[in-house]
Amino acid sequence: MRNQKTDKVIKRKAYDLGFQYEKVYKGCSQCVLAAVQDLFGERNDDVFRAASGLAGGAGLCGDSGCGGYSGGIMALSQLHGRVREKFLDPERTRRKSFDLAKKLHDKFIAEYGSVICRDIQQKILGRGYYLRDPEEFEKFEKAGAHAEKCPSVVGNAAKWVAEILWEEGNRPKRADKGTGRGENKKVQAGDRSAKRRRGR
Repeated sequence: MRNQKTDKVIKRKAYDLGFQYEKVYKGCSQCVLAAVQDLFGERNDDVFRAASGLAGGAGLCGDSGCGGYSGGIMALSQLHGRVREKFLDPERTRRKSFDLAKKLHDKFIAEYGSVICRDIQQKILGRGYYLRDPEEFEKFEKAGAHAEKCPSVVGNAAKWVAEILWEEGNRPKRADKGTGRGENKKVQAGDRSAKRRRGR
């Protein structure tokens, strides 16, 4: 039986970590993944690195899946995916990861109407941007992309992934001891540093 109070706390922590990571560090795919890894005590730097190029609809092209969505699927699959030692997948582990990815897909569709980066930009910013173009990227930032908009998408993705994992029986490490507190201090310091740079 799910503890509703704990469930709410976990989702709030996941959202806050995702939001702050995206606001300070940027790179939606890695920020979702880092938030979930930190919350559930499953840090893996190789998996984190593998998410690098997925940001901004893959390579900042915008016409592929939102990095928050793609990074979220990576987080789900890290814990419930096929392993190399069982490449033939006799236990059909892939099916489980497909089902969990579908749950995340449905949450994105319900909230944003799409899982495509540019479509989500249209939804939250009023238009899509081609982020590989420096002028477009500047407009994207001036529209508040990393002040609140993209961090909220990343926060939601991390929250939804945490909810799905919680339903699957995964439990955060140190859930009652302020998971992510140390990293939050680093994020806050990074946020202050970023603000100082913008103020120059």
